Amino acid sequence: MAKPPEQISDRRRQRPFWLDLRRTGRGLQAMLLGGLLSLISLIITFWTLPQISSDGRLPILRLVLLLALFSIVMRWVLAGVAILIGSIGVLVGGLLSQFGVVYLGITVDPGVTLHGGVGAPLLVAVVMASVSAFVGWIAYAGSDDAYVAEVMRVVHRRARKIQAAPKTGMLIIQIDGLSAPLLNWMVLAGNLPNLGGWIRDGKHSMVGWHTGVPATTPASQAGILHGGSRHIPAFRWYEKETGRVMVTNRGRDAAEIETRMSTGRGLLADGGVSISNNWSGDADKCELVFSRAALPNSRSRGYVRFFSSPQGAARGLILCFAEIFKELHQARRQRVRHLVPRVKRGGAYIFLRAITNVLLRDLNVSLITDELVKGTPVIYCDFVDYDEVAHHAGPTRAESLQTLEGLDRVLGALQRIIDTLPHSYEIVVLSDHGQSQGSTFLQRYGRTLTEVVDDLVDTTKEPVAAVGKAEGWGPVNAFLTELSLRRSVAGSVTRKALHGKASRGEVELGPKDCEPPVAADEQMVVTASGNLALLYLATTPGRVPLEEIELLHPKLIPGLATHPGIGFVVVDSLAEGPVAIGGAGVHVLRTGRIEGTDPLTPFGEHAAASLLWQAEMPHNGDIVVVSRLDDYTHEVAAFEELVGCHGGIGGWQTDAVLVHPSRWVLAEPPVGSDAVHRLLISWLELLGHRKDLDQQVETSVEA
Repeated sequence: MAKPPEQISDRRRQRPFWLDLRRTGRGLQAMLLGGLLSLISLIITFWTLPQISSDGRLPILRLVLLLALFSIVMRWVLAGVAILIGSIGVLVGGLLSQFGVVYLGITVDPGVTLHGGVGAPLLVAVVMASVSAFVGWIAYAGSDDAYVAEVMRVVHRRARKIQAAPKTGMLIIQIDGLSAPLLNWMVLAGNLPNLGGWIRDGKHSMVGWHTGVPATTPASQAGILHGGSRHIPAFRWYEKETGRVMVTNRGRDAAEIETRMSTGRGLLADGGVSISNNWSGDADKCELVFSRAALPNSRSRGYVRFFSSPQGAARGLILCFAEIFKELHQARRQRVRHLVPRVKRGGAYIFLRAITNVLLRDLNVSLITDELVKGTPVIYCDFVDYDEVAHHAGPTRAESLQTLEGLDRVLGALQRIIDTLPHSYEIVVLSDHGQSQGSTFLQRYGRTLTEVVDDLVDTTKEPVAAVGKAEGWGPVNAFLTELSLRRSVAGSVTRKALHGKASRGEVELGPKDCEPPVAADEQMVVTASGNLALLYLATTPGRVPLEEIELLHPKLIPGLATHPGIGFVVVDSLAEGPVAIGGAGVHVLRTGRIEGTDPLTPFGEHAAASLLWQAEMPHNGDIVVVSRLDDYTHEVAAFEELVGCHGGIGGWQTDAVLVHPSRWVLAEPPVGSDAVHRLLISWLELLGHRKDLDQQVETSVEA
C-alpha cells in the first residue's frame, strides 16, 4: 500500500541540510541572473538612447545595485498599502513603480547624465523598463516563464517559515478544451516533458472520459464541481417562463444557475478554493469565478505579489504586445498558406488571446501558489489558454499546440513549488471537453442556421438568433467585475472608467449579439453552442411535441433533417418520447428502436444515452439540432464562426481526459462529468478531506 499522507509530510519536514544549501545556491543564482539581466538592459538603453550617458563603467554597475534596492523598497510599500488602494491600485502602482524606480535610480546616481530637457527622464525610464521586460522574456524563453521563476524565488524564501499541512492536499488543474486523443499524441511526440514525463515514468495514468451532451465548460464544470450537469442544456439557452436568453459565462446568469444546482456540498466545500472557473464548487474562497464575481472575497496575497512584482503585471502588459504581434503573424501565415478550414482572426480576439495567454496565466499561477503555501486542502483552477487559441486557429494547429507546451511548463513549475513545501500535494490534470475542427455552417452553405429555419417556418417574424463569440470574454469580465466592486479608491476609478459597461454591478464587455433581447411576441428563438443548436417555439408554452410542431410548421422537421449540413434533430414525441430524426432514419432514444438508417451511428456508442440525458433537461430546446459529421475527416460544421468548436457531439469534442496518480486505480473510465465529480470526491476521501460520501465510486489504491 502507498504511504499515508502523514508519513509523507513527516518525510518532507525532515529534509537533509544539503537541500537548504541548494535553496541558498538557487537564491544566489537568481540574484546573479537578475543582476546580469539588469546590466544587459542598462547597456542596451545607454547604447540606443542619446538622452542618457555615463562617466564610465562603474556608474552603470552602481545603477544596477540602486535599481535592485529601490525595487525591493517599492515592493514593500505596495504590499503595505494594498488593502487601502485595492488590486487595480496595486496594478497601476506596480506599473508606475517600475518606471519610478528607473527614474529615481538614474537621477540619484551622480555618474549618470541626462540630456534633452525635462522629458528625458520619463523617456529613459519607459525605454529602460520596457527593455528590461523584453530581455527577461528572452532569457526565460523555452524554460520557465519569467514570472513563474519569480514565484519560485518567493516560495524558496518562505519555505522555512511554512507550517506543514496535516494531510496531503489535491491540486486539480483543468486544461480547457484538451481532448484525450490530442494529449495522447502530444505525449507520444515527447512535446510535453513534464506531464508526459509523469505518464511515462508511471507516476500518473491517463484515461479518456466521455463528456456527454452538451460538451461545454459550464456543463462539465457543473458536473465536476457540483454534480449538477443536468441544469446546463447548452452554453446558452432560452427560458420561456422568463423570456430570457441565459448565458453561462455572464455573471448574473451564472450566479442564478449556481443557486439552482448547489447543494452546499460541492467538490470544494471543505476548505477548498475555486480559481478562474465558471462555478464555485461551494468553496468558501473564490478568485475570478463567474458565479461569484459580484461577491469578491478578501484580497489574496497572490494578487499583491502579481501586481507589485517587476515580473508580474508590468512585464505581463508589455509582453501582451508581443503576443498580439505573434497572433497577427500567425493569422497572416494561415491566409498566405490558404489553410482550410480557417476563420477570420481579428477584432477583440487578438486582445483576448494576449490577456489569457500572458496576464491571466501568470495571475493563476500566483493565486495557486498562495494556496499551496497555505496548505489549502483542494485547489481547482481552469487554464483557458489552449481553448481560446484553438477556437480561432484550429485544435491541432501549431499555435494551439504551443499553448499546451506553455501550460506544460506551468505544470512543471507547480510541481517544483510543491517539492519545495514541507507538505505534500497530489496533482490531478483534467479537461472539461475536447474540440472538433471544421469549416463553419455559414462557410459551407452560404447561410446561417437561423436563415434556414426562417425559410422553413410559417411565422410573420424572423427568428431571434442567439449566436456569438462571447466565451472568451468570461474570464476578463469576471476579473474586471471583482476589481470594480472593491471598496477602495481604485474600485471607484474602475467603476468610473467602465461607466456604461456594467449592469447590476457586473462588467459586461464583449459582443451582445449572443444574448439578444426577446420580445413577448417573438415566435422562434435559435441559440447556438458550437455545432449544437436549440430551437424554441417561444410563444408556445412548455416543451412542444413533434406532433404539434408538424401541425404548426409542417416543413420544419423534414427540412432540417434532410439538410446536408445537419446530422440529425432531436424532438419529443407524444408516443415514444425523445427521438433522433435523420435524413434516412429515426432512432427512439428511450427504447433504442431504429427505423431505416440510424442517424446516430457516426456519432459513437454514447450518442443515444447522451442525447437522452440532454433531452430530459429543463429548458432544453423544443428542437435540438446537431450538425453533420464528415465521414473521413470527422469534422463538424459549427453554427458559430469558429474553426474549432465544442458544445454538441461529433469528433473529439466529447473526448475529455483525466490524468491522475497511478496508485488510484479506476475500475472503468467515467462517463459524464457527474461521474468525474463522484470520482474526485472519493479521492478526497482517501486523502482524509471528505467524510460525507453518499455514493462510493469503485476505486482502489495500489501499493
